[in-house]
Amino acid sequence: MVQAYILIQTEVGKATAVAQSIAKIDGVLTAEDVTGPYDVIVRAEAETIDDLGRLVVAQVQQVEGITRTLTCPVVRL
Repeated sequence: MVQAYILIQTEVGKATAVAQSIAKIDGVLTAEDVTGPYDVIVRAEAETIDDLGRLVVAQVQQVEGITRTLTCPVVRL
């Protein structure tokens, strides 16, 4: 399994709605509102890095209210 953190910026006032919508997506482990330069941080997992990319592009980025995402795959060194 490949896991990643997805850092999300949202439109003003949309963070809670975005987190709630993303939390319902298969492969999303957690979706939480945060403060700072990002509004929502998501932890997600998929079988492969390609599947993870499809999850982000085809599902997460389609949620209304998102302005930008940054995906950070977890590495085990």
